Amino acid sequence: MNFTQMYKKTIINAIPNRPYPNPNRNPIRFLRLLRRLRYRRPHILAAGLLHSLTLPLRFSVSPVMSVIKHPFQLASSSSSRLCSLRASLLTLAVLTLLSLTYLSFTSLHSSASSSPSQLPVKLGGLEDAADDEISDVYHSPEVFRLNYAEMERKFKVYIYPDGDPNTFYQTPRKLTGKYASEGYFFQNIRESRFRTEDPDQAHFFFIPISCHKMRGKGTSYENMTIIVQNYVESLISKYPYWNRTLGADHFFVTCHDVGVRASEGLPFLIKNAIRVVCSPSYDVGFIPHKDVALPQVLQPFALPAGGNDTENRTTLGFWAGHRNSKIRVILARVWENDTELDISNNRINRATGHLVYQKRFYRTKFCICPGGSQVNSARIADSIHYGCVPVILSDYYDLPFNDIIDWKKFSVIVKERDVYQLKQILKDISDMEFIKLHKNLVQVQKHFQWNSPPIKHDAFHMVMYDLWLRHHVIKY
Repeated sequence: MNFTQMYKKTIINAIPNRPYPNPNRNPIRFLRLLRRLRYRRPHILAAGLLHSLTLPLRFSVSPVMSVIKHPFQLASSSSSRLCSLRASLLTLAVLTLLSLTYLSFTSLHSSASSSPSQLPVKLGGLEDAADDEISDVYHSPEVFRLNYAEMERKFKVYIYPDGDPNTFYQTPRKLTGKYASEGYFFQNIRESRFRTEDPDQAHFFFIPISCHKMRGKGTSYENMTIIVQNYVESLISKYPYWNRTLGADHFFVTCHDVGVRASEGLPFLIKNAIRVVCSPSYDVGFIPHKDVALPQVLQPFALPAGGNDTENRTTLGFWAGHRNSKIRVILARVWENDTELDISNNRINRATGHLVYQKRFYRTKFCICPGGSQVNSARIADSIHYGCVPVILSDYYDLPFNDIIDWKKFSVIVKERDVYQLKQILKDISDMEFIKLHKNLVQVQKHFQWNSPPIKHDAFHMVMYDLWLRHHVIKY
């Protein structure tokens, strides 16, 4: 059996009930057949290409060999044989060109389709030395990168210039304490690139009220409600911007939990305007797709941030604080005397030593963060800063930046009802899983840091980014 017969047989076996295509008479049809055989019969594809290249050559060489064998017949048949040779060589050239083009296209297509899974993807724009490491922390790294860049270029906020002296916030001389996030935001928004003096360019309107300031003056809850109500109603009557969306493009900021109660006198303010609050609990009217969780950060931090120190973290879990909630009472009662969990039902007395409480974070793998009088706690930001993986033990809590970063990648979230299995839950986390959580935790530390002036990707910019995401759904 010669090569041609073998090729015809393999083609018939591969694709039955199909006529054998002649590559010389119908090269286009022949190449279509090869394309169908590309995935189904690779060896037949190779045989077919070899056949297409050698068949014309065999026909082309035959007249030359005939001339060599019978030189004296050249005069009578030279013209016809040379024409046949010229046509055969032309056919060979065309088929060779088509075959090489097809193979080149196939190779290029295969390499392009396989490259995403073979090459590491480098996301630009985050301006970090470890972008490929931090990318896993975000729900959608590429969307975050693009939207964040757009926010920096376009986002504009108008601050109402007038206000009641009892409510209008003035930046304090010292930005300290667990409610300092409110002060940092007020100071940063006034000095940031996002502020505009032209309300027609604004995407959002900031209502500058400070319930924390009113509380510091000893104002009762009832009077705070009246003050806030009068102030907001004066803005509605004086400016036309509220009525365009019934306040959907307005927001106010309050970290102190009294801010929730102070705004209760205006149901339309709670329903329509965006509340940026430190107590984002679902059971007190917080609307997660509208409102924004403000991270509660106790600054300045007493000690530097924790880094690559997993070997020094020998304590399984740590918590010390007041028993001002049901979950804290249960936590202290069940685990106070445990030998592997360092649980204390009172704050650590400063008389025991300098910064003893903060140093415990450096020696612990998991820091327990139970809800207190509110679902939130400054202990979460403390844990992140000191490199201790936070254990969120608080129900109905919309965690800060929850729609941007994946908290399960750098924290442990436990239902309050599972507090009795807390020790086993933590022990079931392998060393490799803990190292991964700790590594991701270090990557998000910058998002829970307030700066003045603010810097890229810090807490202020993340809050602004959360607001930027919400402005797309507002129409007027």
